[in-house]
Amino acid sequence: MQAFLALEDGTVFEGRAFGAEGETSGEVVFNTSLTGYQEALTDPSYRGQILTMTYTQIGNYGVNPDDTESQGVQVKGFLIRELSPLVSNFRSTENLNQYLKRHNVLGMEGLDTRALVRKLRNQGSMRGVLTTRKASPAELVAKARAIPTMTGQDLVREVTPKQSSPWTEGFTHPLANYLSARKATHKVVAIDFGMKRNIPKCLTQVGCSVTVVPGTSTAEEVLALKPDGIFLSNGPGDPAAVTYAVETIKGLLGKAPIFGICLGHQLLSLALGAKTFKLKFGHRGSNQPVRNESTGRVEITCQNHGFAVDRDSLPTGVEVTHVNLNDNTVEGIRHTGKKAFSVQYHPEASAGPHDSSYLFGDFVELMEGSRAAR
Repeated sequence: MQAFLALEDGTVFEGRAFGAEGETSGEVVFNTSLTGYQEALTDPSYRGQILTMTYTQIGNYGVNPDDTESQGVQVKGFLIRELSPLVSNFRSTENLNQYLKRHNVLGMEGLDTRALVRKLRNQGSMRGVLTTRKASPAELVAKARAIPTMTGQDLVREVTPKQSSPWTEGFTHPLANYLSARKATHKVVAIDFGMKRNIPKCLTQVGCSVTVVPGTSTAEEVLALKPDGIFLSNGPGDPAAVTYAVETIKGLLGKAPIFGICLGHQLLSLALGAKTFKLKFGHRGSNQPVRNESTGRVEITCQNHGFAVDRDSLPTGVEVTHVNLNDNTVEGIRHTGKKAFSVQYHPEASAGPHDSSYLFGDFVELMEGSRAAR
């Protein structure tokens, strides 16, 4: 079956449909990872977006229930150069085509993904419509132009849980050994703005007793749980639009050690008085180089974000701890006085390298230091 992708600039790509049929729309973005397509598909940070993979062949190792990062597929559509006709992996339980069809998500293969990515890189992420329905190019482009831009969208409410719940699972796969298991000694409240499942697994692995609460929780509700530390998760959309979370974090600053990842990093920065801005095409992939400003060491990181913290807006007392070597944007901050730190990338390494997993240990040390100072 034919499929079409229409961009707001008037470009229309043609390809072959797989997965579900129908029509969808969203911001078209790209990911430069060679593997990890299942983790990307199920990452809530991709809410509202049509994802393009730059690697040429996708689907060769199938999908399995263990590598999902949420309850289902989060992307609005999936664009690839070639869908692998063969699946070879002892852990696979179904192929990618079956998986997307079961989750009612449209996919398209056979388009020139190199041309699409060059366009997005040069002109920036664009709104797009992906469809298997017959329509004129002009009609599809008009639909793409009518889609709301990502700026100003609060998508956290679409992915945050409705109720609080405990999390008790650490690493269960024998190949996941980059964090040593520790006995639970610290109570952590994780505010879920669209959290990837491997994050609470990492927190549990390093000795945290984790309670997950909705992203709409107030500071009073979080503090009522008497946490030793507070975690701020990743999530989708424009951080500046999630004003309720910023207010919550303001009420938590100085009350307990705070660690944030991705959207949590941006929300912490906003709560401290900084500003955020939309990147031209974002950082998405498991090969982003970041320099640790304390050690000078370069870490290869997994990233998925379209917004960044404005360095010039950071207030006094906030230190930049990590910098992206591709564009010098802020990748990490720390406020020593408030006992809070955050990173823009994903140290839980799912899917991605393990260079930055030490940050979970840093969080535990910060909680231990805070407990000793009481």
